[in-house]
Amino acid sequence: MTNIILRGCNGKMGQVITQMVEEDENTVIVAGIDLSANRMNKYPVYHSFFQCNVKADVIIDFSSPKNIGEMLEFAMQKRIGIVLCTTGFSKEDLEMIDRASTVIPILRSANMSMGINLILKLVQEAAILLSEAGFDIEIVEKHHNKKLDAPSGTALALADAMNEVLNNEYGYKYDRSLDRKEREKKQIGISAVRGGTIVGEHEVIFAGTDEVIEIKHTAYSKAIFAKGAVQAAKFLPGKTAGMYQMSDVIG
Repeated sequence: MTNIILRGCNGKMGQVITQMVEEDENTVIVAGIDLSANRMNKYPVYHSFFQCNVKADVIIDFSSPKNIGEMLEFAMQKRIGIVLCTTGFSKEDLEMIDRASTVIPILRSANMSMGINLILKLVQEAAILLSEAGFDIEIVEKHHNKKLDAPSGTALALADAMNEVLNNEYGYKYDRSLDRKEREKKQIGISAVRGGTIVGEHEVIFAGTDEVIEIKHTAYSKAIFAKGAVQAAKFLPGKTAGMYQMSDVIG
């Protein structure tokens, strides 16, 4: 049995994870961390990690970068790992996370979907082959009108994955409205759309001469992200300190 502390338990994703864990006989949420109250929870909820004295195997964080230091300090004191699903971290936040990973295992992913993590591998293979053939690379991501950050962490992860196998020679272009020139060759364009209740859509476009190849993922509900987070929570306990990715979970 994997005992989980869920940070952001009363948010939309937190409630989806709560429901999924209730249906999983191998996991249980033993405590939640959230600033808002919700009497419907079947587990105790604390405003701060340092109010929580419940024993756990792992933390799932689906909240915000705010107070990330408190969670990292708690996890290091208790020697438990973190499944870090939050995006939008500052440079300073990322440095804290990297330091913590020398003490505890941390699985950090911009997108917990198994499908997206498969696509991360596919676009790397495509980028190697198609860049040599002169194909241009563009990413278009779409999300609901409540999402705060743009481009999405997943769009950046897709760009980074491709750039990694392209020797990091490509720059990222977020806005072409002020340009009056031809597109640069070694460039990955990233466009963000915000509207309605779109859960998440990511499309990688490889545009060549007289042909276009598209690799696309569409999320129809938040359940796919919850499922990936729960699988990661089962994976992490017992692992040595270090940084892990969803690719480690899916093999």
